[in-house]
Amino acid sequence: MRKTLVIGLLIMLASIVTAEDLKIGYVDSQRIFAEYQEYQDAQAKFDKDVEAWNVEAEQIKAEVEDLMTELESQSLILSAEKKSEKEDFLRAKQDTLRQFLDATFGPEGKAERRMAELSKPVREKVLEVIERLAIENDYSLVLDAGTINIAYAKKSLDITDDILAELATEQ
Repeated sequence: MRKTLVIGLLIMLASIVTAEDLKIGYVDSQRIFAEYQEYQDAQAKFDKDVEAWNVEAEQIKAEVEDLMTELESQSLILSAEKKSEKEDFLRAKQDTLRQFLDATFGPEGKAERRMAELSKPVREKVLEVIERLAIENDYSLVLDAGTINIAYAKKSLDITDDILAELATEQ
């Protein structure tokens, strides 16, 4: 779908603007984010949060495993009522673990929201720099090689280094 949209856009632009007036460039957003210190800092904060959530999940998982081991070792000596009580407690703890994992790592969970929160300002800054340099250098179109497949482009059309240099001067 995205490729079709880009191709359609290029065809429209080509028919509207003569070849002399059309200046196209591209950036590699994946490379920009890999090399841009602000994004690396945001990623490090995110990784630290994920590590803390993983520790919390492991603690709950260990509690579940301890309860399972305890129930297995005591199942023969427990009354039916006590055994049922311990099984209910185990199921509740398993539900707690499942809910924690879903709320943290599931779709629209804490992890996804935190990554969006940390990366949004960085992404916006990168897009602002791309737009500013595109306007200053009179580009008609700037493609992102990191999000669409570009089968071929002249290396001279790659303005990724220019974007990285501009971002570096703004820090």
